[in-house]
Amino acid sequence: MKKVKIKKLFVPILLMGLLLYFFVIQPIIKIKKDSSLLIASAKQLKATFSKNNIDLLNSQYLDFAKKYSNFEKSSKRIYWASFIPYVADYKNFVEAGSYLVKAGGETIVAIEPYADLIGFKKGEKSFVEKSAEDRLQTAVLTLDKVLSKIDNVSNYINEAEKRIELVNPDRYPKKIGKLALRDNVINIKEQFKGASSLFVDAKPLIKKLPEILGSKREMTYLFLFQNDKERRATGGFLTFYTIFKVNKGKLSIYRSDDIYSLDATIGSHPVAPREILTYHKGVTELNIRDSNLSPDFVESVKIFESLYQKSGAKVPYDGIIAVDSKILVDMLKIFGDTQAAGLTFSAENDSRCDCAQVIYQLFDIVDRPVGYLKENRKGILGDLMYALFYKAIGFSPSKYWGTLAQTMYKNMQEKHILLNFKDKDLQKSVEKLKFAGKINNYSGDYLHINSVNFAGAKSNLFVNETITSKTTVSSKNVTREVTVEYRNPYPHSDCNLERGGLCLNATLRNWVRVYVPKGSKLIEFQGSLKKVQTYDDLGKTVFEGYLEVPTQGKATIVVKYTVPSEVISGKYSLLFEKQAGVESQKLEVIFNKKTLFKDVTTSDQEIKSL
Repeated sequence: MKKVKIKKLFVPILLMGLLLYFFVIQPIIKIKKDSSLLIASAKQLKATFSKNNIDLLNSQYLDFAKKYSNFEKSSKRIYWASFIPYVADYKNFVEAGSYLVKAGGETIVAIEPYADLIGFKKGEKSFVEKSAEDRLQTAVLTLDKVLSKIDNVSNYINEAEKRIELVNPDRYPKKIGKLALRDNVINIKEQFKGASSLFVDAKPLIKKLPEILGSKREMTYLFLFQNDKERRATGGFLTFYTIFKVNKGKLSIYRSDDIYSLDATIGSHPVAPREILTYHKGVTELNIRDSNLSPDFVESVKIFESLYQKSGAKVPYDGIIAVDSKILVDMLKIFGDTQAAGLTFSAENDSRCDCAQVIYQLFDIVDRPVGYLKENRKGILGDLMYALFYKAIGFSPSKYWGTLAQTMYKNMQEKHILLNFKDKDLQKSVEKLKFAGKINNYSGDYLHINSVNFAGAKSNLFVNETITSKTTVSSKNVTREVTVEYRNPYPHSDCNLERGGLCLNATLRNWVRVYVPKGSKLIEFQGSLKKVQTYDDLGKTVFEGYLEVPTQGKATIVVKYTVPSEVISGKYSLLFEKQAGVESQKLEVIFNKKTLFKDVTTSDQEIKSL
């Protein structure tokens, strides 16, 4: 009887075993094998990319695309089980990856004709043998052909995003062993969404690149240098300006001069606003050099423009590019020592200031008092920038231009380069990319600390800052405590004008504004030497004070306040927007006694509780 039952069960069990093998086990074995080959190809692709050779990259990418195609075919063998949510998510991820592979392929095809120009070596010599300036002109005049591919790339990225958006992280357990599974899925989604949004936001800017470089008509740009060692609201003291023109990729300098010379061309300056009268030393009128009063660069440009229009030296321009001293140092690191006006400038450390030699050299030329008239005192900055630009295009692009492009992109992210365009679409694009120096809206908690050095020498060269943000949520309210500690460990400079001292380090006279969510209520502001002001600005509530940081000493402010309860809804999140021009700050974020972030930051940070 038992034998009969076993015989009856044998066939169904065998059938189930065969189905399990052919439809589950065998496909999984094949997926595992193909995924191993794909991972190996991806590692090889990454290594090839660093070699900056477009032909090798194209070849390796074709191999990677083939391996991905095989992996996708293997994966399709389990799509029949997509009624299971985890399999459905797997399918969506694989299909999204397929679209991204296609987008990558389109991108390589698009850039191949201009590989050498953007820092990749190429076998063809017709383009490479031209001068760097001619190569740039050729690229500008034909760039629209390259950018015709951008819509295809955009479509592929959109299709990938649709599929990743379908993945629901909440269906995954928080942890499997030590693996934080749910958080990993959330991070993958957020990272892809961020990259996708970045591409979408950059698209108008990318498509307009030929026009920006003068493909249709000559373009005029105003180049502003912000001395971040004398910090101002948008990064630094406006110290010199250059007007340059770009026509079909060819650059020419129209004018380069000291910002004081520009101020001198204005017949009548308006009375200085409250902020300057309160915190500046001996200044009673508003000058162009002090016009960057708002932390929002767009708003500061409006003040600049109102004064610039009164200048007898004004020239209509299409956009403004503002940079600080980090750009000089980074370019010298890439291109090496550079000569301008008979002097040599270097990125090497100078023990006289514990800073880059170029910084000390420039201050020595510009600020050291002498018994004779210095010609082109601050114009030396323009000469140096001009020399660096022509050094850049004089090198083989495959050697340096890729590194230069990556460095400049990083500096835009960190707000050492700020862009402002007259063209509304371009301006909208750079604002979305956060290259415009705007104070942004945010639905959660928010913090921006803006420090302005009014007549405190170049002390921001020596002062470091530590910011501690504490949030405590109770049944009654949400209390915040923000502490900013300023330290200057270096001795006072010789500021005696008669002896010809170079006054770099002195007491920092610091006007400070703390921007927090609108509707926040101040409880206490410790450390201000002047009456604390509270008001609304740029969609935020502002707590304003003033402090002085002595040499070889420190000063601290502690700001306690409550924020509207709707700011803390659900999981806690804080957007910390770093001030433009600031290289780095120590930042610690604590929520209900738990540290969420503790590190040195060089850019904006969005911090969330788990």
